Amino acid sequence: MEPLAELVQAHAELNQPLVQQSLSRRRLLGASALTGVGWLTPVAEVLARRAERVRREHAQSVILLWLAGGPSQLETFDPHPGAAISAGTTAIDTCLSGVQLATGFDRLAEEMADVSLVRSLVSKEGDHERGTYLVKTGYRPDPTLVHPSIGAICCHQLPVGPVEIPRHVSILPGQWPARGGYLGNQFDAFKTLDPAKRVPDVASQVPAERQTVRLSDRAVVDAAFLPGRRRAVEATMHGAMIEQALAMMGSAQLRAFETSDEPAAVCAAYGDTPFGRGCLAARRLIEQGVRCVEVTLAGWDSHTKNHETHERLIKILDPAFAALIADLRERDLLRHTVVLCGGEFGRTPRVNPLEGRDHWPHGFSMAMAGGGVRGGQVIGETDPEGGKKVADPRSVADVHATVLTALGIDPAHEEMTPVGRPMKFSEGAAIAELLDMSI
Repeated sequence: MEPLAELVQAHAELNQPLVQQSLSRRRLLGASALTGVGWLTPVAEVLARRAERVRREHAQSVILLWLAGGPSQLETFDPHPGAAISAGTTAIDTCLSGVQLATGFDRLAEEMADVSLVRSLVSKEGDHERGTYLVKTGYRPDPTLVHPSIGAICCHQLPVGPVEIPRHVSILPGQWPARGGYLGNQFDAFKTLDPAKRVPDVASQVPAERQTVRLSDRAVVDAAFLPGRRRAVEATMHGAMIEQALAMMGSAQLRAFETSDEPAAVCAAYGDTPFGRGCLAARRLIEQGVRCVEVTLAGWDSHTKNHETHERLIKILDPAFAALIADLRERDLLRHTVVLCGGEFGRTPRVNPLEGRDHWPHGFSMAMAGGGVRGGQVIGETDPEGGKKVADPRSVADVHATVLTALGIDPAHEEMTPVGRPMKFSEGAAIAELLDMSI
């Protein structure tokens, strides 16, 4: 598109509905500059500032509560009490009329006005690694390409802001943490463990004076090594990584990874568990401007003793999830933070001889809240008889398109991959019933 035409279109986009206004300040100013019409710069600046205001009105961050192993939809967000497939699992009422959760979600039941459920997710991936890849990226595994996770897309597309710590964080990561994919390794999630402990390897191992000497020596080595190797050095990004690491080591924002200075009542609300502390740290990180935090609660692969496994894990998940929603809302962060909770697939309606449930990608659940996602909605329905057909089926890609739209990122936006193949951020369609455009 010609630069002037792009500027005109940019102006027109600002008069379109909020969801379509994905214009960036950089694009506006860039278009103005390319036209060579300097007198338009003040106009572009005004439009750019309006575009930035629109940007702020969209969601700014994502928190993913990752239930690794594949939780049973029947023992979590889609119970069928009294049906044969329940195998004895009971349900409780929530604050929403006619909507039940499995027994054990007493705290979350009180927060359901802000939470929606997609009970009709379907996929073709019944393997843990492949299913994890699908849910975290929105695409099925492809041997020719590594797709970026939704957190990587957030960091690639949303403004950096005054953040000196990693903007994409994975707390208690499992085998397959979120990756930058074709967007680059710089968008991989920064991995850390239980917030009860300090983030490892962020304090200098030597006194400050010696650290200064070491950095000076490094500059000498760099100066000698760089000539003739600039392109290779830039490709490794080691210089930029060192500078980012040094900035992080000296940043007061590191305290956001720790939860020890939170009031005892707040810590208790989340639960005295690594996952509970991880959820609390996620809230603290979002407050600092971190774009995406993934907190993992593993152990849902219940091929044996399914009910006991879920009962144990729900005691950890319920207080942490509910406290996170309430805490974000009380701090006026919920409307700008999309919260997702789910795993790579569901579990079979039939209980096996070992009292377990096996993998089931034919109908499983995802909970969503905040960031313009309308609360109190229930999308789809699984078969109470245990069949593979679900009412109103939705794909994982649809969930990704919904989240990206809530963030003001066009799901159909294409990036050129390293192999020269244009690729959309998502092939799905946003779930219109879940999107609240009033934020």
